[in-house]
Amino acid sequence: MPKIITDQNLRLLIDTLVGEGKRVIGPKAAGTLTLYEPLASAEELSLGELPRRSAKETFFPLCENILTYEKSSSGTTVHDIDPARFPETVLIGARPCDVAAAPVLDAVFSWDFKDEFFLERRRKTTIIGLACTTADDACFCTAVGLSPADTKGSDLFLTPLAGGTYRCDVISDKGEALLTAHAGLFAEADAGEPVPLAEPQLGPLDLDRIKAWLDTHFEDPLWEEIAARCAGCGACAFLCPACHCFDISDEGSEKQGARRKHWDACGFGKFTYHASGHNPREVQPHRYRNRIMHKFKYYHDKFGQRLCTGCGRCIRACPVGIDIAQIIDDINNK
Repeated sequence: MPKIITDQNLRLLIDTLVGEGKRVIGPKAAGTLTLYEPLASAEELSLGELPRRSAKETFFPLCENILTYEKSSSGTTVHDIDPARFPETVLIGARPCDVAAAPVLDAVFSWDFKDEFFLERRRKTTIIGLACTTADDACFCTAVGLSPADTKGSDLFLTPLAGGTYRCDVISDKGEALLTAHAGLFAEADAGEPVPLAEPQLGPLDLDRIKAWLDTHFEDPLWEEIAARCAGCGACAFLCPACHCFDISDEGSEKQGARRKHWDACGFGKFTYHASGHNPREVQPHRYRNRIMHKFKYYHDKFGQRLCTGCGRCIRACPVGIDIAQIIDDINNK
């Protein structure tokens, strides 16, 4: 049975969670941008717009140590980083296009090798999703099978109602536990009028049709046409909620340092560069082809899911105006 929570009580919930020692992450004004950042208090919560960067950093930081080492006269000591140290976290006010990426990423991080850095953060995070009431020209969640009110990946889900309240739906056991622990902040649902939801301009696409075209067009003039503009900057991958490529490097000196895991991107020229000097994707058309293939073919072949949630960040940030929604729409109409 849905509950309701007022905006005042939602903010009280944040302050209560912070007081309990939990890490609370939510949209926060950072200069002229809104970002998902740790909140020190409810006053910092800013729900007006989609954050510039995605919420994947909650589980998959830009860079982190996975071990450290020290060398002395008595030998070399290696210190593992214990994922158990990660704090209990509540991600609040996350948009459906961000939240839906979390279970998509679960598949790859728990596949042949279980990445405990990612998985432990996921286990310790409760996600409170928030329906979207605004959309710009870049939003296209509806094209890839989602919606502005999609609950996929959420533990609790908030839908804005007229008068500054939210309907709260329990989606998972984690959500039930959080609601039960703070039941005094929630009330029985009433007949509040929902605020109109966002209406992205691009309607549902036939994703199976798109995949069928990709299955048979590994070689196609389209890749040259798109990549003629691509700068290979990686902004699309770094802002994407679902992109997850990373590299591992050792940094430091002979005496001490760290092995670090950090984001990478398939659009970078050296992403597939071999120690032999061979690069199987030595030109940008091959790299951009991989981006589209990975999102709409390869990931589906392996895990039965698409690697795109239609957030539109790649479109907004692309310095040369490449529009992935337009690309898949064109493929859909071929």
